[in-house]
Amino acid sequence: MTEERPMLEVDRLEVHFDAARGLVRAVDGVSFSIAAGETLGLVGESGCGKSTVARAIVGLVPVTRGSVRFKGAELAGLSRAGYRPYRRHLQMVFQDPYASLNPRMTVASIIGEPMMIHKLVERNLIEERVCELMGLVGLDASMRRRYPHEFSGGQRQRIGLARALALQPAAILLDEPVSALDVSVQAQVLNLLEDLKQRLGLTYLFIAHHLAVVRHVSDRVAVMYLGRIVEVAKRDDLYGQPLHPYTHALLSAIPIPDPVRERTRSRIALTGEIPSPTKEYVGCRFYERCPARIDRCQSEDPPLTEHRPGHFAACWVTTEDGLPAGAMGD
Repeated sequence: MTEERPMLEVDRLEVHFDAARGLVRAVDGVSFSIAAGETLGLVGESGCGKSTVARAIVGLVPVTRGSVRFKGAELAGLSRAGYRPYRRHLQMVFQDPYASLNPRMTVASIIGEPMMIHKLVERNLIEERVCELMGLVGLDASMRRRYPHEFSGGQRQRIGLARALALQPAAILLDEPVSALDVSVQAQVLNLLEDLKQRLGLTYLFIAHHLAVVRHVSDRVAVMYLGRIVEVAKRDDLYGQPLHPYTHALLSAIPIPDPVRERTRSRIALTGEIPSPTKEYVGCRFYERCPARIDRCQSEDPPLTEHRPGHFAACWVTTEDGLPAGAMGD
């Protein structure tokens, strides 16, 4: 019996841009896969290239090199017309719900338009389907004649989600879907995403810079730094026993809801300048900021290696190998 193929496979993906200051290597050799029904969290600092990965997958930016496969079909390099048969199966929800909604269209038109373009529903049944989708994401269908500016941020994100669901996608790429929302509204949207995943059998790529948010929704987590993935593991393994120094630093910045522990725990302060994506590297890209670096890190680029079953890290000095005393804090 053969193992089921992943729904989405990204292999050595590169996305480079020409700029006045030089070649920007926004994504520089990223590989991962997502199984059907799984949520992969993709985390990292702003500017690390995680949003560019999502945009390359859905064809919004051209792929420089590498492969993007959806259910075995190659998407990288397809023309706009060639990508169209796959577009409805891979939908995206953006960070800013207001910027991603047409302010001149009513909610009914915003949600209904994709169904008309892809001819999924008879015209006379579109409004009925719009009402169903609004109810599915927790919106009152009586508001379907309103415009985006008449809704709150959380409600607008629900509209964007309903628009994505209108095409009955197999996978949804969520690009920082709650970062622009208040904390209480974030929890509501995250719970909604989890409920929809279970009810509709969805697959998610969940992009965020906040590890506490990613922990709530992800099955596995990939940590990205300067265009590369530096660690990937099952959620509990990564949060419980991280291997890469950068992951340790990110986790140490998460607040603990215990005043005593929060005051006394150690944090890892990264020093040095954030390196430029235009620079060519010989060794590890994290070398200049790493509290556990050794000489080898400066001259050799560590590959993403499996250190434990299903737990990969791109580091010459992981916690298993023995970090310098106190390098990772408590």
